[in-house]
Amino acid sequence: MSVSPVKRQKMESALDQLKHHTTVVADTGDFNAIDEYKPLDATTNPSLILAAAQMPAYQKLVDDAVAYGKKLGGSEEEQIKNASDKLFVLFGAEILKRIPGRVSTEVDARLSFDKEGMIQRARRLIDLYKEVGVGKDRILIKLSSTWEGIQAGRVLEAEYGIHCNMTLLFSFAQAVACAEAGVTLISPFVGRILDWYVANGDKKTYEPSDDPGVKSVTKIYNYYKKFGYKTIVMGASFRNTGQIKALTGCDYLTISPKLLAELSKEHVKLTPTLSVKEAQACSLEKIHLDEKAFRWHHNEDQMAVEKLSDGIRRFAADAVKLERMLKERMFSTENGK
Repeated sequence: MSVSPVKRQKMESALDQLKHHTTVVADTGDFNAIDEYKPLDATTNPSLILAAAQMPAYQKLVDDAVAYGKKLGGSEEEQIKNASDKLFVLFGAEILKRIPGRVSTEVDARLSFDKEGMIQRARRLIDLYKEVGVGKDRILIKLSSTWEGIQAGRVLEAEYGIHCNMTLLFSFAQAVACAEAGVTLISPFVGRILDWYVANGDKKTYEPSDDPGVKSVTKIYNYYKKFGYKTIVMGASFRNTGQIKALTGCDYLTISPKLLAELSKEHVKLTPTLSVKEAQACSLEKIHLDEKAFRWHHNEDQMAVEKLSDGIRRFAADAVKLERMLKERMFSTENGK
C-alpha cells in the first residue's frame, strides 16, 4: 500500500527531508556515526582524526600507520610525517568503504602560506590513496583558504585533476577567489562566524535567518549561482540545527554526529531557503580579485582575518598533538620507556 506524499512528509525526520534538497556530509572520523547516518560524503580534519585515533576501536589503523612510517625509514621527523600522512589516508580509505561519495583529507595547516608545499603534500596524499586502491576521483584535498592555498588549489585542479575542498573560509573575498580559481568545493564556516559575533558584539543570540554565519553562506551561494560558478558551496561548522535548517537547499552541508542525531529526531517541515532561481534574481554584482585586491578585501573583514588565523593555529596545534602521539608509539618503546 503506497503512502501519500502528505503522510510521508509527516513521518520523515528533518534529516530525511534535508536530504531531498541538500547533499548531507558527515563531519567525523568515527565510522559508527557514518554507518548510522548514511551520508553521501564525509569530511575529516586533524582535530577529528586526533580524536578518532585515541579511540580503542581504531588502534589497528594507528599501528599500521606507525609500521608504514618506520618501514620507509629516514629521520625521526620524516618517519613521523610519513606515519601521519598514512594515518589520514587509512582513515579516509575506511570511510570510503562506508559511503558512496568522496572523503575530504586535509593538508597540514602548517603549510597554509606555502603554495608549493601544499601542492607537493596534496600530490603525496593522492599517491598514498592510490597505493591502497583509491582513485583521486573519490578524494577532496582540503586546503586553507589563504591566498597561497587558493592558488595551490588552482594548480592542483587545472594541472593534476586533483579535486580540492577549500576550508577555513570566512570572508566573501575568500569565496570569490576560490570561484575564480575553479576549485571543486568550498567550506564556509557558519558556527565560527557566529562565535566571533557573539564574542565581539552586544548581541548574544540570533534567529537562524539573522545569524551572521547563515547570512554569509547565503550570500556566497547566491553569488555563485547568479554568475554560474560550478564550485560547490558546503556550509560547515554548525552550532545548532537552526543554522542547518536555515540553509536548506545549499549544495552540501557537513554536519557533526551530534547535530545529525538531533535532526533525525526532529519532525518539523523543512522548506528550501536557498534556490538557484532566487539567487539568479539577486542584486549582487560580479567582482574580480587579483592578489592585491583579495588581500585588501579580506583584510577589511576583521572577523574573517581573526578566524582564519585562529583556525590555522588550531588545526596546526592538533597536527602537532597527533604527531606527538605517533612519536610516542614509534620511538618510546624502543627506548624502553
